Amino acid sequence: MASLFGHTAAALTVGKLSPYSSKRKLFWLLLCLVSVLPDFDVVAFVFHIPYSSQWGHRGFTHSYLFALVVALLVTTLAFRQIRLFSKDWFVVLASFFAAGASHPQLDALTNGGLGVALYWPFDLGRYFHHYRPIEVSPIGITQFFSAWGLEVLQSEFVFILLPCLFLLSIQYLCKKTLSR
Repeated sequence: MASLFGHTAAALTVGKLSPYSSKRKLFWLLLCLVSVLPDFDVVAFVFHIPYSSQWGHRGFTHSYLFALVVALLVTTLAFRQIRLFSKDWFVVLASFFAAGASHPQLDALTNGGLGVALYWPFDLGRYFHHYRPIEVSPIGITQFFSAWGLEVLQSEFVFILLPCLFLLSIQYLCKKTLSR
């Protein structure tokens, strides 16, 4: 899996690229939460659910369907002031879906694990991208503060943070050019 930092960077980038401009801290907090929520499936290890199970780590919580359901719930419950099915509602929904769907996409770019159940429940297979440059993050805080954790952060800097900054730079230049 990518680290908490990588997933959060992707979510914040999604928020900045979103046409929904919110100064509400709740929007930003929930974007970050939605982006890391799939990894709460590590609790499956406590209950001795096999990693390879659809209910295990990188199983159903790493699917597009899970990202959509979470996005629908967050948008509907946390943004009640936005009229249901309005343009703004769909923009906020798309923002939360993109933040949630970024999680399995980043995990599919890592060099470890059993793959990601992107298409659950329609397909129980697990998938990786063909190109997997991101060092898989250790599960557990103590292992993260090691040489392995440093390798993770280095690979995420190159393959997550720099592309995020590139996208934000393009957005900035486009806005600046269009405002002339």
